[in-house]
Amino acid sequence: MQSVLCLSLLCAFFLSYLASALHMEIPALANPHPVCIRDFVQENQMVVVNVYTDGYKGDNQRLDMKITDSVGNTYATRKNIVGNVKLAFTSHNNAAVDICFKNYQEAKWKKHGSRDSSVRLVELEIESGAAARDWNALQASEKLKPNEISLKKIESLTGEIVQELQYLKTREERMRDTNESTNSRVKWFSVIIIASLVGFGVWQIQYLRHYFKVKHII
Repeated sequence: MQSVLCLSLLCAFFLSYLASALHMEIPALANPHPVCIRDFVQENQMVVVNVYTDGYKGDNQRLDMKITDSVGNTYATRKNIVGNVKLAFTSHNNAAVDICFKNYQEAKWKKHGSRDSSVRLVELEIESGAAARDWNALQASEKLKPNEISLKKIESLTGEIVQELQYLKTREERMRDTNESTNSRVKWFSVIIIASLVGFGVWQIQYLRHYFKVKHII
């Protein structure tokens, strides 16, 4: 029982680490700038985005959302979102995912001059990897015991950690190769510069000696 409890606590700790939630106030403007939240995800990793907004359609605001990554992939585009919105997708690359919001002011006046007429409150929760899986559905479909589902969660989390370490190792090797190549180029460039300076100095000395001899200075 204690081992199962420890496994459950460990799994809950990792799941809470992978899931992040925040609250934002996005003002409504005629030409709004995007308000973006960035999160890094691994390749072929499931990502679930939960958004809750206040307001209603027709309140002279239009909240748009767009999900892209730093590589250029577009995963979702939603316009005039209100209430609860849930989006799920699988990442194509190891890249940073940007979740951007734009709140357009559709009228030049504010209803009763209230603060809520020009601001949308947004609650955003991002879950990726093991945290994004529906473990209750898996437990029901495969008829797993609580300790078995806890072990599966830890197994999934361990696999993600190994994958992340492998990705970091690959990046370190690539950066090390780039660093060694740059050092080699700089070294040969320095050798060429020094050889050129020495050659130029020798040529200048020979030229001056010849010049002085012709002018009978020496």
